[in-house]
Amino acid sequence: MSFTAPAQRDDRTPGKKLLLVILVGLLLTIPLFATYLLVYDRQSQSETARASIAEGWGGPQTMAGPVLVIPYQAQTTETVTEGGKAVTRTRNIVRELILSPETATIDTKIKPERRQRSIYEAVVYEAAVKGKARFALPTDLSRYGVGAGALILERAELRFGLSDARGLFGAPPQVSVDQKMLMLQPGNGLPATGGAGFFTWADARGLLNAPINMEFAYAFRGNGWLTLSPRAGDTTWTVSSPWPNPSFQGGFLPASRRVGADGFSATYRVGNLALGQSLVTAQDATPVERITMPERGAYGGATPAGDYDARVDLVQPVDLYDQVNRATKYGFLFIGFTFIAFLMFDVIGGVRVSSVEYLLVGAGLILFFSLLLAFAEVIGFTFAYIMASAAIIGLITAYSAAVLKTWRRAGIVGGLLTGLYAVLYILLSLEAYSLLIGSLMLFVALAAIMYVTRNLDWARKNEAT
Repeated sequence: MSFTAPAQRDDRTPGKKLLLVILVGLLLTIPLFATYLLVYDRQSQSETARASIAEGWGGPQTMAGPVLVIPYQAQTTETVTEGGKAVTRTRNIVRELILSPETATIDTKIKPERRQRSIYEAVVYEAAVKGKARFALPTDLSRYGVGAGALILERAELRFGLSDARGLFGAPPQVSVDQKMLMLQPGNGLPATGGAGFFTWADARGLLNAPINMEFAYAFRGNGWLTLSPRAGDTTWTVSSPWPNPSFQGGFLPASRRVGADGFSATYRVGNLALGQSLVTAQDATPVERITMPERGAYGGATPAGDYDARVDLVQPVDLYDQVNRATKYGFLFIGFTFIAFLMFDVIGGVRVSSVEYLLVGAGLILFFSLLLAFAEVIGFTFAYIMASAAIIGLITAYSAAVLKTWRRAGIVGGLLTGLYAVLYILLSLEAYSLLIGSLMLFVALAAIMYVTRNLDWARKNEAT
């Protein structure tokens, strides 16, 4: 005796099916959010690894100076109480006259280098700096409460600031005043670099008769960015590098620049009026305190450039983690469009699609972003995108053939996914128009659903299938 299985009756109305799809979609937000956190975690690990790669090479560097520091004799008056009476005393002290150059011309050549460890990569650089500066005593020196006779010019110092002096390498820095080479000493940097840098003693007695000219040259290593903190009355900074993707930041932008596939060059012009500071400053003769600079990763984290700095960042044109992160934000779009296609086959084509089948298809769509992240760390974003999308399209198309009963219907789902992944890649490439394109896609999808279901009775139960 043979038995025939009774025809299944679908007691769900189209409205209930729509509600089921929405509930399954909401359930899938949990693994989708977990994928988003995974991308964030891998990005944090990448930044830590990049910092480890660049460790000992030199951090993001800030240059400052040179400035000429001249000690001078001054008198100070203080009133103390002795035996119940106020006593005024005068004593001699040594203060410092900080003289910024009238003009400073600095040329910096940056040689970048990619360094890798496992799947991680950091960009470090070597910088060669050459420059000239001219110092002159102001004609109105007495306005600063300093007499020319009080200056101890033979004990003057030329100070240079470099935020991470550990990066100095190669030949020792060279400083000459009126073509006379000077011996350099560590420390006594400038406040702009946290007190880090180097200095040299200089006999500045020639300032009484005429301006003095100095030349300097030094090389250092760093990573991430290079910043100049200008101090001169007129600063000209020329920076060049074969790195094709610079980012110019800070309070001052280049007066002229050229960026091409062979690298970049930029020239800055900054005056002391724009800096809002005088060329001459008098202060107490206290040692420059060594300020601990904030810890920074290979790219310095998100630390912004100062308002009175000129900064050049050696950025990588594409951060795969940012791209995967942006792609993950479109996960709802993929789930929504695919579920709508299955729902249309369910309510119009008469093919019963269970909640488990919706859930499995949604899991496959979310798996795409994990595959994309895993492949991108090894072979790059573009090839990873092609491989991950091809794998998921093939998987869901084959599964759809079993769920929707025919390969023709599965082909429609496969074509839809192919179009979605192609559009998503375009959205990631055209960041400025991503919102516009995404909104138009949703409008077209909504219009198509409204047209297809315009005569559908959402409260009607399906007959036996």
